[in-house]
Amino acid sequence: MPGFFFSHNNMTELNGKEDCKLAKGKVHKKKEKAFGADLKSYLKCMVPHIESGIKTSSSRNVMLSAEEVIQWSQSLEKLLASQSGQGVFREFLKSEFSEENIEFWLACEDYKRTKSDHLHGKAERIYEEFVQSDAIKQINIDYQMREATAKKAQDPTHTSFDEAQKTVYILMERDSYPRFLKSKSYLNLLNQLQTNTSK
Repeated sequence: MPGFFFSHNNMTELNGKEDCKLAKGKVHKKKEKAFGADLKSYLKCMVPHIESGIKTSSSRNVMLSAEEVIQWSQSLEKLLASQSGQGVFREFLKSEFSEENIEFWLACEDYKRTKSDHLHGKAERIYEEFVQSDAIKQINIDYQMREATAKKAQDPTHTSFDEAQKTVYILMERDSYPRFLKSKSYLNLLNQLQTNTSK
């Protein structure tokens, strides 16, 4: 059926709401189940004590509390400050075909901590992977910002990607983050943790 054939690399093109509406009818139920399975396996790995009946000593290594998960709802900044939060949010973005946003944001955070003599190589990789017009994980920024970011990446400094990163952050904050907080994955995780706490 024309318009419904997606290669793995082109999944990110389904960012727009209109595109998603077209695809949701065909993909939504199947994807929701796959997303649930992905999230469940991620959480089993990260948070062993969530799975009912699994009580292992390793559960002490990564303790995710209801309080921490509630904090994720206070701001996107608090969500992204948590390693577990990043992982759960990334799985959610995968289900919406927009994980390039968090991947770009994390790449920029890593880039800012890079030693000056390694900036050029990292800037080139980030530009090729996320910014250039035919990038595999192209982020949603306008033409002017794409051009400005390209120029900055040619003569890189620690702030070369700041504007593009800020734009992507705002996009996640206004668009994906509110949907994440209403999603079954977030609400179920919170509910499971609160139930475990009250036992």
